[in-house]
Amino acid sequence: MKHNDIDMKKWKESDINTDSLWIIKERDKSGKHKNVYHGNFIPQIPNQLIRRYTKEGEIVLEPFMGSGTTLFECEKLNRKYIGFDINPEMVAYVSQSMDDAKYENDYYIAECNSLDFSEVANNMQMASYKLSRTQVQFVLMHPPYMDIVKFTENSNDLSQIDNIQEFVQKFKTICENSLQYLEKNRYFAIVIGDVYKNSEVIPLGFYCMDMIKRNFKVKLKGTIVKNIEGNRGKLGVGGIWRYRALNSDYYIFKHEYIFVFKKEFS
Repeated sequence: MKHNDIDMKKWKESDINTDSLWIIKERDKSGKHKNVYHGNFIPQIPNQLIRRYTKEGEIVLEPFMGSGTTLFECEKLNRKYIGFDINPEMVAYVSQSMDDAKYENDYYIAECNSLDFSEVANNMQMASYKLSRTQVQFVLMHPPYMDIVKFTENSNDLSQIDNIQEFVQKFKTICENSLQYLEKNRYFAIVIGDVYKNSEVIPLGFYCMDMIKRNFKVKLKGTIVKNIEGNRGKLGVGGIWRYRALNSDYYIFKHEYIFVFKKEFS
C-alpha cells in the first residue's frame, strides 16, 4: 500500500534514496537547523523517511525530540508533529525556535518521560485534542547511545544507563508506550549507533533491532547504514582518532544504523 506522495509517473526524477547505504557529505544547515546539540542527527535523515512513509497532513511522533530536527522538517514538509523529550532545556529551546504562527496548530511538544505510561498517555491525549487525531502515521526514534553522552542528570534518561540489558529493557518500554499510537500497517524507524566499552564494540543497534523483532509483531523493511562524516562529535578530530586507532586494535566508528519496520499489530 502506498503511504506517501511520491509521483510514480515521475519516479526517475525522485531524490528519495532507496539504497541501504547512505553517504551524506554534510548536514543541511538551511532554515531552523543548527548544529547546537551533541545528540542531534542530520536533517536529511528525517526528511528522507518522512517523505517515504507519510503523506502531507499526516502525523509524525518522536519520543526523543532532542533539538527539534524532525519537527523542523515536518514544518517544511507540511506534516503534523508530536514530540516528547525528558530534557526541559531542549523543550524550551525548541519552543523558542517555533515562531511561525502558520504552523502553530500543527504540532505538539512537551517535556515528558517516555518511559512513563501515564505521562505519555496524558500528553498523547492533549496532542490528539490539538491535532484532532488519536493515532499517528509514522514514529521516529533516535535514542541516546547508552551513556556515551549524558544529556541530563534525570535517572529516567536513557543516557544515564551503562548496562546493555537495562538499556534494551527500558527502550522496549518506550517502544511499547509509543507504538500503540501508530496505525496498523504503518512504519517506524530507529536511528542508532554502536558503542565502544571496556575495550570492545557493543552492537547496540543490533541488540535493539533484535529486541523489537522478538517482542513486537513487525516486519523489518530496511537496515540502512549511514556515514557520520560531519558529525558534531567528530568534526576536526579525524587525525587524532586515526592515530589512536593505529596505536591500538580498533576501528573508528563512521556509521550509524537506520532500521525501518512495518507495524503489523493493532
